[in-house]
Amino acid sequence: MYMSTDEVRNAFLKFFESKGHQIVESSSLVPHNDPTLLFTNAGMNQFKDCFLGLEKRAYTRATTAQRCVRAGGKHNDLENVGFTARHHTFFEMLGNFSFGDYFKEDAIAFAWEFLTEVLQLPADRLLVTVYETDDEAFDIWNKKIGVPADRIVRIGDKEGGKPYESDNFWQMGDTGPCGPCTEIFYDHGEHIWGGRPGTPEEDGDRFIEIWNNVFMQFNRHADGTMEPLPKPSVDTGMGIERISAIMQGVHSNYEIDVFQKLIKAAADVIGYEDLSNQSLRVIADHIRSCAFLIVDGVMPSNEGRGYVLRRIIRRAVRHGNKLGAQGAFFHKLVGVLAEVMGTAGEELKKQQAVVEKVLRIEEENFGRTLERGMAILNEALDSLEGKELDGETVFKLYDTYGFPADLTNDVAREREFTIDEAGFERAMEQQRQRAREAGQFGTDYNAAIKTDAQSEFCGYAATAGNSAVAAMFVEGEEVESLSAGDKAIVILGETPFYAESGGQCGDTGVLKTQSGLFKVEDTQKLGNAIAHHGVLAEGVLAKGDDVEALVDAQRRAAISLNHSATHLLHAALRQVLGEHVTQKGSLVKPENLRFDFSHLEAVTAEELKEVERLVNAQVRRNHVIETNIMDIESAKQKGAMALFGEKYDDEVRVLSMGDFSTELCGGIHASNTGDIGLFKITSEGGIAAGIRRIEAVTGEAALDAIEAQQAKFEEKLAESAQKAKSLEKEVQKLKDKIAAAESANIMGKAQEINGVKVLVAALDGADSKNLRTMVDDIKNQMGSGVVLLANVTGEKVGLIAGVTKDLTGKVKAGDLVKMVAEQVGGKGGGRPDMAQAGGTDVGALPEAIQSVQPWLEERL
Repeated sequence: MYMSTDEVRNAFLKFFESKGHQIVESSSLVPHNDPTLLFTNAGMNQFKDCFLGLEKRAYTRATTAQRCVRAGGKHNDLENVGFTARHHTFFEMLGNFSFGDYFKEDAIAFAWEFLTEVLQLPADRLLVTVYETDDEAFDIWNKKIGVPADRIVRIGDKEGGKPYESDNFWQMGDTGPCGPCTEIFYDHGEHIWGGRPGTPEEDGDRFIEIWNNVFMQFNRHADGTMEPLPKPSVDTGMGIERISAIMQGVHSNYEIDVFQKLIKAAADVIGYEDLSNQSLRVIADHIRSCAFLIVDGVMPSNEGRGYVLRRIIRRAVRHGNKLGAQGAFFHKLVGVLAEVMGTAGEELKKQQAVVEKVLRIEEENFGRTLERGMAILNEALDSLEGKELDGETVFKLYDTYGFPADLTNDVAREREFTIDEAGFERAMEQQRQRAREAGQFGTDYNAAIKTDAQSEFCGYAATAGNSAVAAMFVEGEEVESLSAGDKAIVILGETPFYAESGGQCGDTGVLKTQSGLFKVEDTQKLGNAIAHHGVLAEGVLAKGDDVEALVDAQRRAAISLNHSATHLLHAALRQVLGEHVTQKGSLVKPENLRFDFSHLEAVTAEELKEVERLVNAQVRRNHVIETNIMDIESAKQKGAMALFGEKYDDEVRVLSMGDFSTELCGGIHASNTGDIGLFKITSEGGIAAGIRRIEAVTGEAALDAIEAQQAKFEEKLAESAQKAKSLEKEVQKLKDKIAAAESANIMGKAQEINGVKVLVAALDGADSKNLRTMVDDIKNQMGSGVVLLANVTGEKVGLIAGVTKDLTGKVKAGDLVKMVAEQVGGKGGGRPDMAQAGGTDVGALPEAIQSVQPWLEERL
């Protein structure tokens, strides 16, 4: 049964929806709040806190089609992409997840039903693996599903490895949730080389893994002990490209519908006919990762995620150049990609223009980078004493300029050099090790604060409330009471304190009891609890105590004004700069606001002025700021702006300010836009390639900013006036010098040679710009004659010669000035009637001037 990739995706999601799973949109390729990951590389990334017990959601079953990238950090498939049947930088992972709900039996049954009944794959073509000691999974497969024992392979720990170090045992890190896996393989048939998993031939292409079920069964402690989890969970994954290849009757992922269309499009824009060329595979793969990384806010740069993106773009462009591509071509594939991705390409369609522009600019810049890299390579080869280029230089060219080692090798070979391949590999391994270390989870899972306490936020309309202490923590350990001076985290059952979220900083204030006072210095989320961070200033505080929670109302008011202004700023930027502008980050504090957004160029002064005008116009209209609670689909239909890849609950808060701004937001806001008073931008600049940042202030802070700006302007005006006076004095001095020069009867130095008037004079520090005018004036006074002026300025000699037109047949100004210039260490020339030159030997000037008379006597 043939199914397109889009049909496979939709069939998977609908099947698990029918089994009680919540369909959750793919998260961003940039992991939110997870510094341990370079990119989202698995379907479970967005559910990590759910598995850790740090976050509880309204559902316990979920299913996704998650966009993933593996091209840097711990998971890096870049070098294999295009040269194997199943390596990609970008792929989609279909997954179903259970957070303490169903476990092994249901997970296995769901997978088998989908494969054999929905996709109608023949059962005898499927083979499964289990962890060697997981008898429970083996029995489910064998006794309940009916898979013959000879088609169930037990996979143990790797030889010489640590306990549980197995392809069929999953671990989040050195500590934390872990457990056995069961994998499902598809047998492509005896005509394809390869052996069953666990055999020496397992790397062949006959048996291909299509589905992995991870059973989070244990909590691993730092000492290696395995503690059974109270709520075992399930994490599964199936690569959409692999299962689509099976459903479309092809063996290689690059033969499925998505890649065939991209390969054909790449061949068309390059003008290349052989569709089997591996370089076309590279390009088809790389356009997917590059386009979706840009959609999720990554821009080409020289560090971090942006550097990985830049490498992928350059790799694609180089493969296009190998095929003879003329000019920029890569960006032309974005539109085709948006179409072939089907339902997964909707956001790409919205941002198509900006993605194309980023890729085109990067491709054009790479052409210039390539030239610089070649210059460095040729310089390195020129300076070699031997015939081998060191590995560090090869690595530098690769790492900094995007030169693959094979390209460096080609250039070196053409010049009869070799490269130190072993040294290059050592440098590469050092980079991989750094990447692996950067990819390790840096904290002990068991040291993280975990609590079942839940807090209800009641602070949208209030800054005070009464509640009871639900839990307290000191240095990560839960405690029953606090004493004066203790730094702690206090959790209340209900609180008016807003926890930092969506860019808005957390509230501060106090918690009062009859016997104690707790100063709240910050408020953060802790799973489903709201954590009040601070210190017990006086008295004692115990679990269960009744408290009066008092938010710093003045600070909260200032924050709310800046938050509302942020929404107006976002809408104004989209009106002035274009619909491609999307929020890439924000920080709302009582002092000011900061807003990061996607835009490829600096915002001009005129554009900033228009943005300010638009925002302040909405402030003066004094719109009521309305909040409505609705489901996510209704919010989108209302036109609410949602951040692509951001995580939202089923019900969301929709914030509207007239018809100017409608966004999803859970933060605190003013009652009316007029409360903002005044909006003033204080700075605009770039923080990364394609990402700009605006900082602004509102209300009284805006007035202060204007006063400060005015004071600075007045100061600069005074400085300019003083400078103007100084310049006037300088100009007067120059005028005096010119006047003095003109008053001197320079013509008194003229003489006759063979009846022709000749003037040869040396000047000291005259304005060189006036010399040509002086020569013209002298020629006019002579009527007929020859003039040569020499001007000494510092260590330089300036020469200018003029000959009236009636004498140019005998004497040419260019010949005269050249003769003198050669004597003072210079050269020059010009027209027969006017010529200039320069020199550097001031000491030779007197003798050079004396040589003019005999030179002219020979010619006049």
